[in-house]
Amino acid sequence: MDFNTLIDRRGTKSSKWDKMEKLFGVSPEDGLSMWTADSDYPTAPCVRDALRKAADFGVFGYSWEHPDYLAAIAWWMKTRHGWEVDPDWILTSQGLGNAVALSIHVWSDPGDHVAIFPPVYHEFAHKIEKLSRRVTECPLRLRDGRYELDLDDAQARLTGKEKILIWCSPQNPSGRIWTPEDLRAVAEFAERNDLILVSDEIHHDLVYKGETFVPMDVAAPGFRSRTVTLTAPSKTFNIAGQRTGNMIIPDPDLRNAMTRRLYTLDYTPSMLGVEMIRAAYSPEGAAWVDAQMAHLDKNRRLMDDGLNAIPGIRSMPLQSTYLAWVDFTGTGMTHDEVIARIRDDAKIAVSPGPGFGAGGDGFQRINFATQTARVEEAVERLQRAFADLQ
Repeated sequence: MDFNTLIDRRGTKSSKWDKMEKLFGVSPEDGLSMWTADSDYPTAPCVRDALRKAADFGVFGYSWEHPDYLAAIAWWMKTRHGWEVDPDWILTSQGLGNAVALSIHVWSDPGDHVAIFPPVYHEFAHKIEKLSRRVTECPLRLRDGRYELDLDDAQARLTGKEKILIWCSPQNPSGRIWTPEDLRAVAEFAERNDLILVSDEIHHDLVYKGETFVPMDVAAPGFRSRTVTLTAPSKTFNIAGQRTGNMIIPDPDLRNAMTRRLYTLDYTPSMLGVEMIRAAYSPEGAAWVDAQMAHLDKNRRLMDDGLNAIPGIRSMPLQSTYLAWVDFTGTGMTHDEVIARIRDDAKIAVSPGPGFGAGGDGFQRINFATQTARVEEAVERLQRAFADLQ
C-alpha cells in the first residue's frame, strides 16, 4: 500500500493546501501545509473501488434505507473497538462538525452554556458561539508531559447554566487516550451536573501499536441515558469531503429528539457517502488502516526525534492521531516570534496553539499525515529556522 508517492493537491480546491496562504501567509508554491486534519495520500483501494462501481452504474437518484451501511458500522465498532452497537442506535449527520452543531442545537437553547475541556479542538468553541450559546472552559491540567483531568477545578468553573458537555476522545490536539477510569469519571461528572455528554471519538481508529482506545459507551455503559457518541471514517480514511458521520445514540428519548430534528431539516444520507463508508468498514479497510498506522508511526518518530533535537522544543508523546502537539515555551519566544519563524523561515502552515483554548499558548499543532519525504523536509526546515538555539 503506497503512502509515499507525492501528490500535488494544489489547485484541487483542497482547503488544506489552497487556503493556507489566505489563512497563514504561507504560499503553496514553496510552502508545506501541515495544519488541518486531513491526509495527503489516497484513501483505501476498497473505497475507491466502491466509487468506481457506483460511477459505472451511472444512476444517482434518490436512495432509501441502507441496512448494509448500518451493519458495516456496527461490525467495525465491534471488531475494532469491542463495542456492541445496535444498528438502530445509528443516525447519520453531514460529517462530525455538523453532528456537533446538531447536538448543541437539539439539547440546549440560546444563552445556555456548554462545557469543554481545553486545550481542545477549536471547532467546539466556534460551534457553541455561532449557535448563540456560551462556552464554559474546564482546562485540562498538564503534568509530566501529558494532560490530566481536574474535575474539582471543573466543578468550580460551572455556572449552573450548562446543558451539554462536549468531550474529545482521543484527545485532540494532544493525542491522549483516556483510561476507562477517566471516562467513567467524566460520565459521573456529567450525571452529577445533569449534562448531556457528547463524546467526539472521530480519531478512535488512529491508535498506535501497544495502545488501546476504549469508547465512552464501553467504559461507562450505565450512563446511556445522557450519552451521545460521534464517530466518522473521515480522519481514518481521508474522506472528510464526503461529509458523512455517525451519531450513535442508545437512549430512545435522545435518539428520537435528534431524529425529529433531522426530519425537520429534510436530511438523509448521501448515497455515495453511504457506499464509501460501507466499503471502508470492511476487512479490506481494516488492513489498509493497519498499514496506514505503520506509516504514521514512522512519520511520528521522525517528527518527534527531529523536533526534540532542537533545544527548547518538545513534541508531546502521542498515543493516537497524526497531529503532533509541539511545545515551544522552552525557547523563551513569544507566540508571534515562533509563528514568524515557522511561517517566514520554515514556510510551513501549522495550527496555532492559542486557537485550542486555555492551555494552548506556547504550542503549535503539526499534521504529519503526509508522505515521509515531506515530514523529513519539514523537520529540516524547522531545524534551520531555529538553528540559533542549537
